[in-house]
Amino acid sequence: MRVLFVCLGNICRSPTAEAVMRFKLEQLKLDWVEVDSAGTGDWHIGRAPDQRAQAAGKARGYSLGSLRARQVVPDDFMTFQHVLAMDHSNLHDLLSLSGTGAPGASGVAAQPRLFLQGVPEMDVLDVPDPYQGGEADFERVIDLIERGVDHLIASIVRDA
Repeated sequence: MRVLFVCLGNICRSPTAEAVMRFKLEQLKLDWVEVDSAGTGDWHIGRAPDQRAQAAGKARGYSLGSLRARQVVPDDFMTFQHVLAMDHSNLHDLLSLSGTGAPGASGVAAQPRLFLQGVPEMDVLDVPDPYQGGEADFERVIDLIERGVDHLIASIVRDA
């Protein structure tokens, strides 16, 4: 099972989701699930996650420092069973890149969808981009990602 988290630049939200998911999978000894992250944009390729994202993650026990930004490529839609966008804008870009044009279209292994879609009692569907914000914005992102990852792991285990 392979999961890809996607945001705009792959330096804030998606690497945070990757680190949280890796941590929780390791705790649960679910070594059959692989995780990666990418961005729809190419501005930060090869760069480490934003220092604020790293600091917020480290405060909760998540390690982002070894991760490096990359851009989504067409092969990702054949390699990953779950391609999860952090917001509607990135979902739109993923649908265009995948060639499906709309959720539910055929022709690729993974249909891109929103990461928070289907999370119970969630009042938002988009994980907001904290890049222009402050410490509280990065904390809010981790709060949302932790809830989303818990739901995702439960659904993966249930469907296995």
